[in-house]
Amino acid sequence: MAMTRTALRWALLAAVTYPLTRWGVPSAALFAALVVGAALALASLAPAQVPRRLGVAAQGVLGVFIGTMVHRDAADALGPDWPIVLAIAAATLLLSVVCGALLALHRDVSTLTGSLALVAGGASGLVAITRELGGDDRVVSVVQYLRVGLITASMPVVVALIYHVDSAPAEVVDDGDAAPWYLSLALLVALVAVGGALARRVRMPGAGLLGPLALTVLLELTGLSFGLAVPALLVQVGYVVVGWQAGLAFTRESLRTVGRILPTAIALIVLLGVVSAGLGVVLARVAGLTPLEGYLATSPGGVYAVLATAVETGANVTFVIAAQVVRILLMLFGAPVLARIAVRIDRRRARRSRHAGTVRAGR
Repeated sequence: MAMTRTALRWALLAAVTYPLTRWGVPSAALFAALVVGAALALASLAPAQVPRRLGVAAQGVLGVFIGTMVHRDAADALGPDWPIVLAIAAATLLLSVVCGALLALHRDVSTLTGSLALVAGGASGLVAITRELGGDDRVVSVVQYLRVGLITASMPVVVALIYHVDSAPAEVVDDGDAAPWYLSLALLVALVAVGGALARRVRMPGAGLLGPLALTVLLELTGLSFGLAVPALLVQVGYVVVGWQAGLAFTRESLRTVGRILPTAIALIVLLGVVSAGLGVVLARVAGLTPLEGYLATSPGGVYAVLATAVETGANVTFVIAAQVVRILLMLFGAPVLARIAVRIDRRRARRSRHAGTVRAGR
Protein backbone atom coordinates (compact mmCIF):
# COMPACT_ATOMS: atom_id res chain seq x y z
CA MET A 1 0.00 0.00 0.00
CA ALA A 2 2.82 2.38 0.92
CA MET A 3 4.65 1.61 -2.33
CA THR A 4 1.48 2.24 -4.33
CA ARG A 5 0.94 5.58 -2.58
CA THR A 6 4.55 6.60 -3.29
CA ALA A 7 4.23 5.59 -6.96
CA LEU A 8 1.03 7.59 -7.32
CA ARG A 9 2.70 10.65 -5.80
CA TRP A 10 5.62 10.40 -8.23
CA ALA A 11 3.16 10.02 -11.10
CA LEU A 12 1.23 13.10 -9.95
CA LEU A 13 4.46 15.09 -9.59
CA ALA A 14 5.59 14.16 -13.12
CA ALA A 15 2.16 14.70 -14.67
CA VAL A 16 1.76 18.22 -13.25
CA THR A 17 5.38 19.22 -13.96
CA TYR A 18 5.58 18.17 -17.62
CA PRO A 19 3.15 20.73 -19.16
CA LEU A 20 4.83 23.58 -17.29
CA THR A 21 8.27 22.77 -18.72
CA ARG A 22 7.04 24.42 -21.93
CA TRP A 23 7.14 27.89 -20.36
CA GLY A 24 9.20 30.34 -22.39
CA VAL A 25 11.56 31.19 -19.52
CA PRO A 26 15.24 30.32 -18.90
CA SER A 27 15.65 26.79 -17.49
CA ALA A 28 11.87 26.36 -17.63
CA ALA A 29 12.05 22.69 -16.62
CA LEU A 30 13.92 23.45 -13.40
CA PHE A 31 11.67 26.38 -12.53
CA ALA A 32 8.50 24.36 -13.22
CA ALA A 33 9.75 21.40 -11.18
CA LEU A 34 10.64 23.72 -8.30
CA VAL A 35 7.18 25.34 -8.26
CA VAL A 36 5.24 22.09 -8.65
CA GLY A 37 7.40 20.23 -6.15
CA ALA A 38 6.94 22.97 -3.56
CA ALA A 39 3.18 23.21 -4.16
CA LEU A 40 2.62 19.46 -3.81
CA ALA A 41 4.96 19.25 -0.80
CA LEU A 42 2.99 21.98 0.96
CA ALA A 43 -0.24 20.09 0.15
CA SER A 44 1.26 16.81 1.48
CA LEU A 45 0.81 15.20 -1.94
CA ALA A 46 4.47 14.84 -2.96
CA PRO A 47 7.08 12.11 -2.41
CA ALA A 48 9.32 12.59 0.61
CA GLN A 49 12.48 13.40 -1.36
CA VAL A 50 14.49 12.74 -4.52
CA PRO A 51 16.73 9.64 -4.18
CA ARG A 52 20.32 10.71 -3.62
CA ARG A 53 21.75 8.70 -6.54
CA LEU A 54 19.24 10.25 -8.91
CA GLY A 55 20.19 13.71 -7.68
CA VAL A 56 23.91 13.04 -8.18
CA ALA A 57 23.26 11.69 -11.69
CA ALA A 58 21.29 14.85 -12.55
CA GLN A 59 24.19 16.98 -11.30
CA GLY A 60 26.56 15.06 -13.55
CA VAL A 61 24.38 15.53 -16.64
CA LEU A 62 24.15 19.29 -16.01
CA GLY A 63 27.91 19.44 -15.37
CA VAL A 64 28.66 17.89 -18.76
CA PHE A 65 26.06 20.11 -20.45
CA ILE A 66 27.62 23.28 -19.00
CA GLY A 67 31.07 22.02 -19.98
CA THR A 68 30.03 21.71 -23.64
CA MET A 69 29.54 25.49 -23.70
CA VAL A 70 33.33 25.83 -23.76
CA HIS A 71 34.80 25.81 -27.27
CA ARG A 72 38.39 26.28 -28.42
CA ASP A 73 37.45 29.13 -30.76
CA ALA A 74 35.65 30.92 -27.94
CA ALA A 75 38.73 30.66 -25.73
CA ASP A 76 40.90 31.99 -28.57
CA ALA A 77 38.50 34.91 -29.09
CA LEU A 78 39.60 36.57 -25.85
CA GLY A 79 43.18 36.86 -27.17
CA PRO A 80 45.30 39.38 -25.23
CA ASP A 81 42.22 40.63 -23.37
CA TRP A 82 41.85 37.50 -21.25
CA PRO A 83 43.47 39.08 -18.13
CA ILE A 84 40.88 41.91 -17.96
CA VAL A 85 38.04 39.45 -18.64
CA LEU A 86 39.26 37.20 -15.83
CA ALA A 87 39.78 40.16 -13.49
CA ILE A 88 36.24 41.44 -14.09
CA ALA A 89 34.81 37.95 -13.57
CA ALA A 90 36.71 37.77 -10.27
CA ALA A 91 35.40 41.21 -9.30
CA THR A 92 31.87 40.00 -10.06
CA LEU A 93 32.43 36.98 -7.83
CA LEU A 94 33.68 39.23 -5.03
CA LEU A 95 30.67 41.51 -5.50
CA SER A 96 28.38 38.48 -5.31
CA VAL A 97 29.97 37.43 -2.02
CA VAL A 98 29.52 40.90 -0.57
CA CYS A 99 25.85 40.93 -1.62
CA GLY A 100 25.46 37.44 -0.17
CA ALA A 101 26.94 38.61 3.14
CA LEU A 102 24.44 41.47 3.20
CA LEU A 103 21.60 39.03 2.59
CA ALA A 104 22.96 36.87 5.42
CA LEU A 105 22.41 39.77 7.84
CA HIS A 106 18.80 38.59 7.73
CA ARG A 107 18.21 36.28 10.68
CA ASP A 108 16.66 33.59 8.47
CA VAL A 109 19.70 33.22 6.18
CA SER A 110 23.10 31.72 7.00
CA THR A 111 26.31 33.16 5.56
CA LEU A 112 26.71 30.06 3.40
CA THR A 113 23.18 30.25 1.99
CA GLY A 114 23.43 34.00 1.36
CA SER A 115 26.72 33.59 -0.49
CA LEU A 116 25.39 30.84 -2.75
CA ALA A 117 22.06 32.59 -3.35
CA LEU A 118 23.67 35.65 -4.95
CA VAL A 119 26.60 34.10 -6.80
CA ALA A 120 26.23 35.61 -10.28
CA GLY A 121 26.41 32.57 -12.51
CA GLY A 122 25.63 28.89 -12.93
CA ALA A 123 22.23 29.01 -11.22
CA SER A 124 21.25 25.42 -12.01
CA GLY A 125 24.66 24.10 -10.94
CA LEU A 126 24.63 26.03 -7.68
CA VAL A 127 21.12 24.89 -6.80
CA ALA A 128 22.18 21.31 -7.52
CA ILE A 129 25.09 21.33 -5.05
CA THR A 130 23.79 23.68 -2.34
CA ARG A 131 22.45 20.95 -0.07
CA GLU A 132 25.66 18.97 -0.40
CA LEU A 133 27.64 22.04 0.67
CA GLY A 134 25.38 22.54 3.70
CA GLY A 135 23.20 25.43 2.48
CA ASP A 136 19.43 25.86 2.17
CA ASP A 137 18.64 24.96 -1.45
CA ARG A 138 15.10 26.33 -1.12
CA VAL A 139 16.33 29.87 -0.51
CA VAL A 140 19.17 29.54 -3.04
CA SER A 141 16.87 28.26 -5.80
CA VAL A 142 14.30 31.04 -5.36
CA VAL A 143 16.87 33.86 -5.18
CA GLN A 144 19.02 32.47 -8.02
CA TYR A 145 16.09 32.21 -10.42
CA LEU A 146 14.77 35.54 -9.30
CA ARG A 147 18.18 36.94 -10.33
CA VAL A 148 18.05 35.21 -13.71
CA GLY A 149 14.45 36.29 -14.29
CA LEU A 150 14.97 39.95 -13.37
CA ILE A 151 18.15 40.29 -15.44
CA THR A 152 16.65 38.47 -18.44
CA ALA A 153 13.46 40.56 -18.32
CA SER A 154 15.33 43.86 -17.98
CA MET A 155 17.85 43.20 -20.77
CA PRO A 156 15.67 44.24 -23.75
CA VAL A 157 14.64 47.43 -21.90
CA VAL A 158 18.25 48.33 -21.06
CA VAL A 159 19.42 47.66 -24.63
CA ALA A 160 16.66 49.80 -26.14
CA LEU A 161 16.62 52.71 -23.67
CA ILE A 162 20.29 53.03 -22.70
CA TYR A 163 22.25 51.68 -25.65
CA HIS A 164 19.67 52.64 -28.32
CA VAL A 165 20.38 49.58 -30.42
CA ASP A 166 17.83 48.14 -32.83
CA SER A 167 17.54 44.42 -33.39
CA ALA A 168 18.70 42.93 -36.67
CA PRO A 169 17.61 39.60 -38.19
CA ALA A 170 19.15 36.82 -36.13
CA GLU A 171 21.76 34.67 -37.80
CA VAL A 172 21.97 30.96 -37.30
CA VAL A 173 24.97 30.03 -35.19
CA ASP A 174 26.69 26.86 -36.33
CA ASP A 175 27.92 24.84 -33.36
CA GLY A 176 29.83 22.44 -35.57
CA ASP A 177 29.23 18.76 -36.29
CA ALA A 178 27.66 17.00 -33.33
CA ALA A 179 28.52 13.39 -32.55
CA PRO A 180 25.91 10.66 -33.16
CA TRP A 181 23.51 10.35 -30.22
CA TYR A 182 24.86 6.93 -29.17
CA LEU A 183 28.44 8.23 -29.02
CA SER A 184 27.34 11.31 -27.07
CA LEU A 185 25.40 9.10 -24.66
CA ALA A 186 28.40 6.83 -24.10
CA LEU A 187 30.68 9.83 -23.52
CA LEU A 188 28.12 11.35 -21.15
CA VAL A 189 27.93 8.20 -19.00
CA ALA A 190 31.73 7.93 -18.90
CA LEU A 191 32.21 11.60 -17.99
CA VAL A 192 29.60 11.49 -15.22
CA ALA A 193 31.02 8.29 -13.73
CA VAL A 194 34.75 9.02 -14.08
CA GLY A 195 34.52 12.76 -13.38
CA GLY A 196 32.42 12.24 -10.27
CA ALA A 197 34.70 9.47 -8.96
CA LEU A 198 37.88 11.50 -9.50
CA ALA A 199 36.37 14.59 -7.88
CA ARG A 200 35.27 12.61 -4.82
CA ARG A 201 38.73 11.07 -4.53
CA VAL A 202 40.34 14.53 -4.30
CA ARG A 203 37.49 15.69 -2.02
CA MET A 204 36.26 18.39 -4.39
CA PRO A 205 33.15 20.17 -3.07
CA GLY A 206 30.11 19.48 -5.25
CA ALA A 207 31.92 16.52 -6.82
CA GLY A 208 28.85 15.22 -8.67
CA LEU A 209 28.61 18.43 -10.71
CA LEU A 210 32.12 19.87 -10.79
CA GLY A 211 33.98 16.63 -11.57
CA PRO A 212 32.13 15.92 -14.84
CA LEU A 213 32.21 19.66 -15.65
CA ALA A 214 35.99 19.90 -15.27
CA LEU A 215 36.58 16.74 -17.32
CA THR A 216 34.27 17.96 -20.11
CA VAL A 217 36.00 21.35 -20.26
CA LEU A 218 39.35 19.56 -20.55
CA LEU A 219 38.10 17.46 -23.46
CA GLU A 220 36.57 20.48 -25.20
CA LEU A 221 39.75 22.56 -24.95
CA THR A 222 41.97 19.70 -26.16
CA GLY A 223 39.65 18.86 -29.06
CA LEU A 224 38.98 15.35 -27.76
CA SER A 225 35.25 15.72 -27.14
CA PHE A 226 34.40 14.24 -30.59
CA GLY A 227 31.48 16.65 -30.99
CA LEU A 228 29.86 15.68 -27.69
CA ALA A 229 26.30 17.00 -27.44
CA VAL A 230 24.18 16.13 -24.41
CA PRO A 231 20.74 14.90 -25.57
CA ALA A 232 18.16 17.63 -24.95
CA LEU A 233 15.82 15.19 -23.21
CA LEU A 234 18.45 14.29 -20.62
CA VAL A 235 19.21 17.97 -19.99
CA GLN A 236 15.52 18.60 -19.34
CA VAL A 237 15.31 15.58 -17.03
CA GLY A 238 18.38 16.85 -15.16
CA TYR A 239 16.76 20.25 -14.67
CA VAL A 240 13.54 18.64 -13.46
CA VAL A 241 15.30 16.42 -10.91
CA VAL A 242 17.28 19.36 -9.49
CA GLY A 243 14.09 21.43 -9.31
CA TRP A 244 12.24 18.66 -7.52
CA GLN A 245 15.14 18.24 -5.11
CA ALA A 246 14.70 21.80 -3.88
CA GLY A 247 10.92 21.99 -4.22
CA LEU A 248 10.12 18.84 -2.24
CA ALA A 249 11.98 20.24 0.77
CA PHE A 250 9.64 23.22 1.13
CA THR A 251 7.55 23.60 4.27
CA ARG A 252 5.17 26.36 5.30
CA GLU A 253 7.84 27.84 7.56
CA SER A 254 10.48 27.84 4.81
CA LEU A 255 7.99 29.53 2.48
CA ARG A 256 7.47 32.29 5.05
CA THR A 257 11.25 32.61 5.36
CA VAL A 258 11.64 33.09 1.60
CA GLY A 259 8.85 35.67 1.61
CA ARG A 260 10.57 37.69 4.34
CA ILE A 261 13.89 37.94 2.49
CA LEU A 262 12.52 38.72 -0.99
CA PRO A 263 12.56 42.55 -0.69
CA THR A 264 16.21 42.48 0.41
CA ALA A 265 17.10 39.94 -2.29
CA ILE A 266 15.51 42.05 -5.04
CA ALA A 267 17.38 45.17 -3.91
CA LEU A 268 20.70 43.28 -3.89
CA ILE A 269 20.03 41.79 -7.35
CA VAL A 270 19.42 45.30 -8.71
CA LEU A 271 22.67 46.46 -7.08
CA LEU A 272 24.52 43.50 -8.60
CA GLY A 273 23.17 44.37 -12.06
CA VAL A 274 24.07 48.06 -11.83
CA VAL A 275 27.64 47.47 -10.64
CA SER A 276 28.14 44.74 -13.26
CA ALA A 277 27.05 47.23 -15.94
CA GLY A 278 29.74 49.58 -14.61
CA LEU A 279 32.30 46.79 -14.95
CA GLY A 280 31.07 46.41 -18.53
CA VAL A 281 32.05 50.03 -19.21
CA VAL A 282 35.56 49.28 -17.93
CA LEU A 283 35.83 46.15 -20.08
CA ALA A 284 34.62 48.00 -23.19
CA ARG A 285 37.26 50.71 -22.79
CA VAL A 286 40.14 48.33 -22.08
CA ALA A 287 39.27 45.71 -24.71
CA GLY A 288 38.09 48.12 -27.40
CA LEU A 289 34.51 46.88 -27.39
CA THR A 290 31.30 48.82 -27.92
CA PRO A 291 29.41 49.81 -24.73
CA LEU A 292 26.71 47.24 -25.60
CA GLU A 293 29.27 44.45 -25.97
CA GLY A 294 30.80 45.37 -22.61
CA TYR A 295 27.35 45.26 -21.01
CA LEU A 296 26.51 41.87 -22.53
CA ALA A 297 29.91 40.37 -21.68
CA THR A 298 29.54 41.28 -17.98
CA SER A 299 25.82 40.67 -17.49
CA PRO A 300 25.50 38.75 -14.19
CA GLY A 301 23.00 36.22 -15.53
CA GLY A 302 20.65 35.28 -18.35
CA VAL A 303 23.30 33.76 -20.62
CA TYR A 304 20.70 32.60 -23.16
CA ALA A 305 19.22 36.10 -23.33
CA VAL A 306 22.75 37.47 -23.70
CA LEU A 307 23.42 35.17 -26.66
CA ALA A 308 20.14 36.07 -28.36
CA THR A 309 20.69 39.80 -27.83
CA ALA A 310 24.28 39.62 -29.10
CA VAL A 311 23.18 37.84 -32.28
CA GLU A 312 20.20 40.13 -32.93
CA THR A 313 22.16 43.36 -32.44
CA GLY A 314 25.20 42.34 -34.47
CA ALA A 315 27.55 42.34 -31.47
CA ASN A 316 30.78 40.34 -31.22
CA VAL A 317 29.04 37.08 -30.30
CA THR A 318 32.19 34.98 -29.91
CA PHE A 319 33.85 37.41 -27.48
CA VAL A 320 30.66 37.97 -25.48
CA ILE A 321 29.98 34.26 -25.02
CA ALA A 322 33.65 33.54 -24.20
CA ALA A 323 33.52 36.18 -21.44
CA GLN A 324 30.24 34.73 -20.16
CA VAL A 325 31.71 31.22 -20.05
CA VAL A 326 34.67 32.50 -18.03
CA ARG A 327 32.21 34.10 -15.59
CA ILE A 328 30.11 30.95 -15.20
CA LEU A 329 33.08 28.63 -14.72
CA LEU A 330 34.69 30.95 -12.18
CA MET A 331 31.42 31.18 -10.23
CA LEU A 332 30.86 27.43 -10.22
CA PHE A 333 34.38 26.53 -9.14
CA GLY A 334 34.87 29.53 -6.85
CA ALA A 335 31.54 29.24 -5.01
CA PRO A 336 32.35 25.96 -3.20
CA VAL A 337 35.66 27.39 -1.97
CA LEU A 338 33.88 30.48 -0.69
CA ALA A 339 31.23 28.22 0.83
CA ARG A 340 33.86 26.59 3.01
CA ILE A 341 35.06 30.02 4.15
CA ALA A 342 31.44 30.97 4.91
CA VAL A 343 30.98 27.84 7.02
CA ARG A 344 34.07 28.75 9.06
CA ILE A 345 32.73 32.28 9.56
CA ASP A 346 29.41 30.87 10.78
CA ARG A 347 31.16 28.52 13.20
CA ARG A 348 33.29 31.33 14.63
CA ARG A 349 30.19 33.51 14.99
CA ALA A 350 28.37 30.68 16.79
CA ARG A 351 31.31 30.12 19.15
CA ARG A 352 31.47 33.82 19.98
CA SER A 353 27.72 33.89 20.66
CA ARG A 354 27.98 30.90 22.96
CA HIS A 355 30.97 32.43 24.72
CA ALA A 356 29.14 35.76 25.20
CA GLY A 357 26.12 33.90 26.55
CA THR A 358 28.30 31.98 29.01
CA VAL A 359 29.94 35.21 30.21
CA ARG A 360 26.54 36.90 30.74
CA ALA A 361 25.22 33.84 32.59
CA GLY A 362 28.23 33.86 34.92
CA ARG A 363 27.71 37.43 36.02
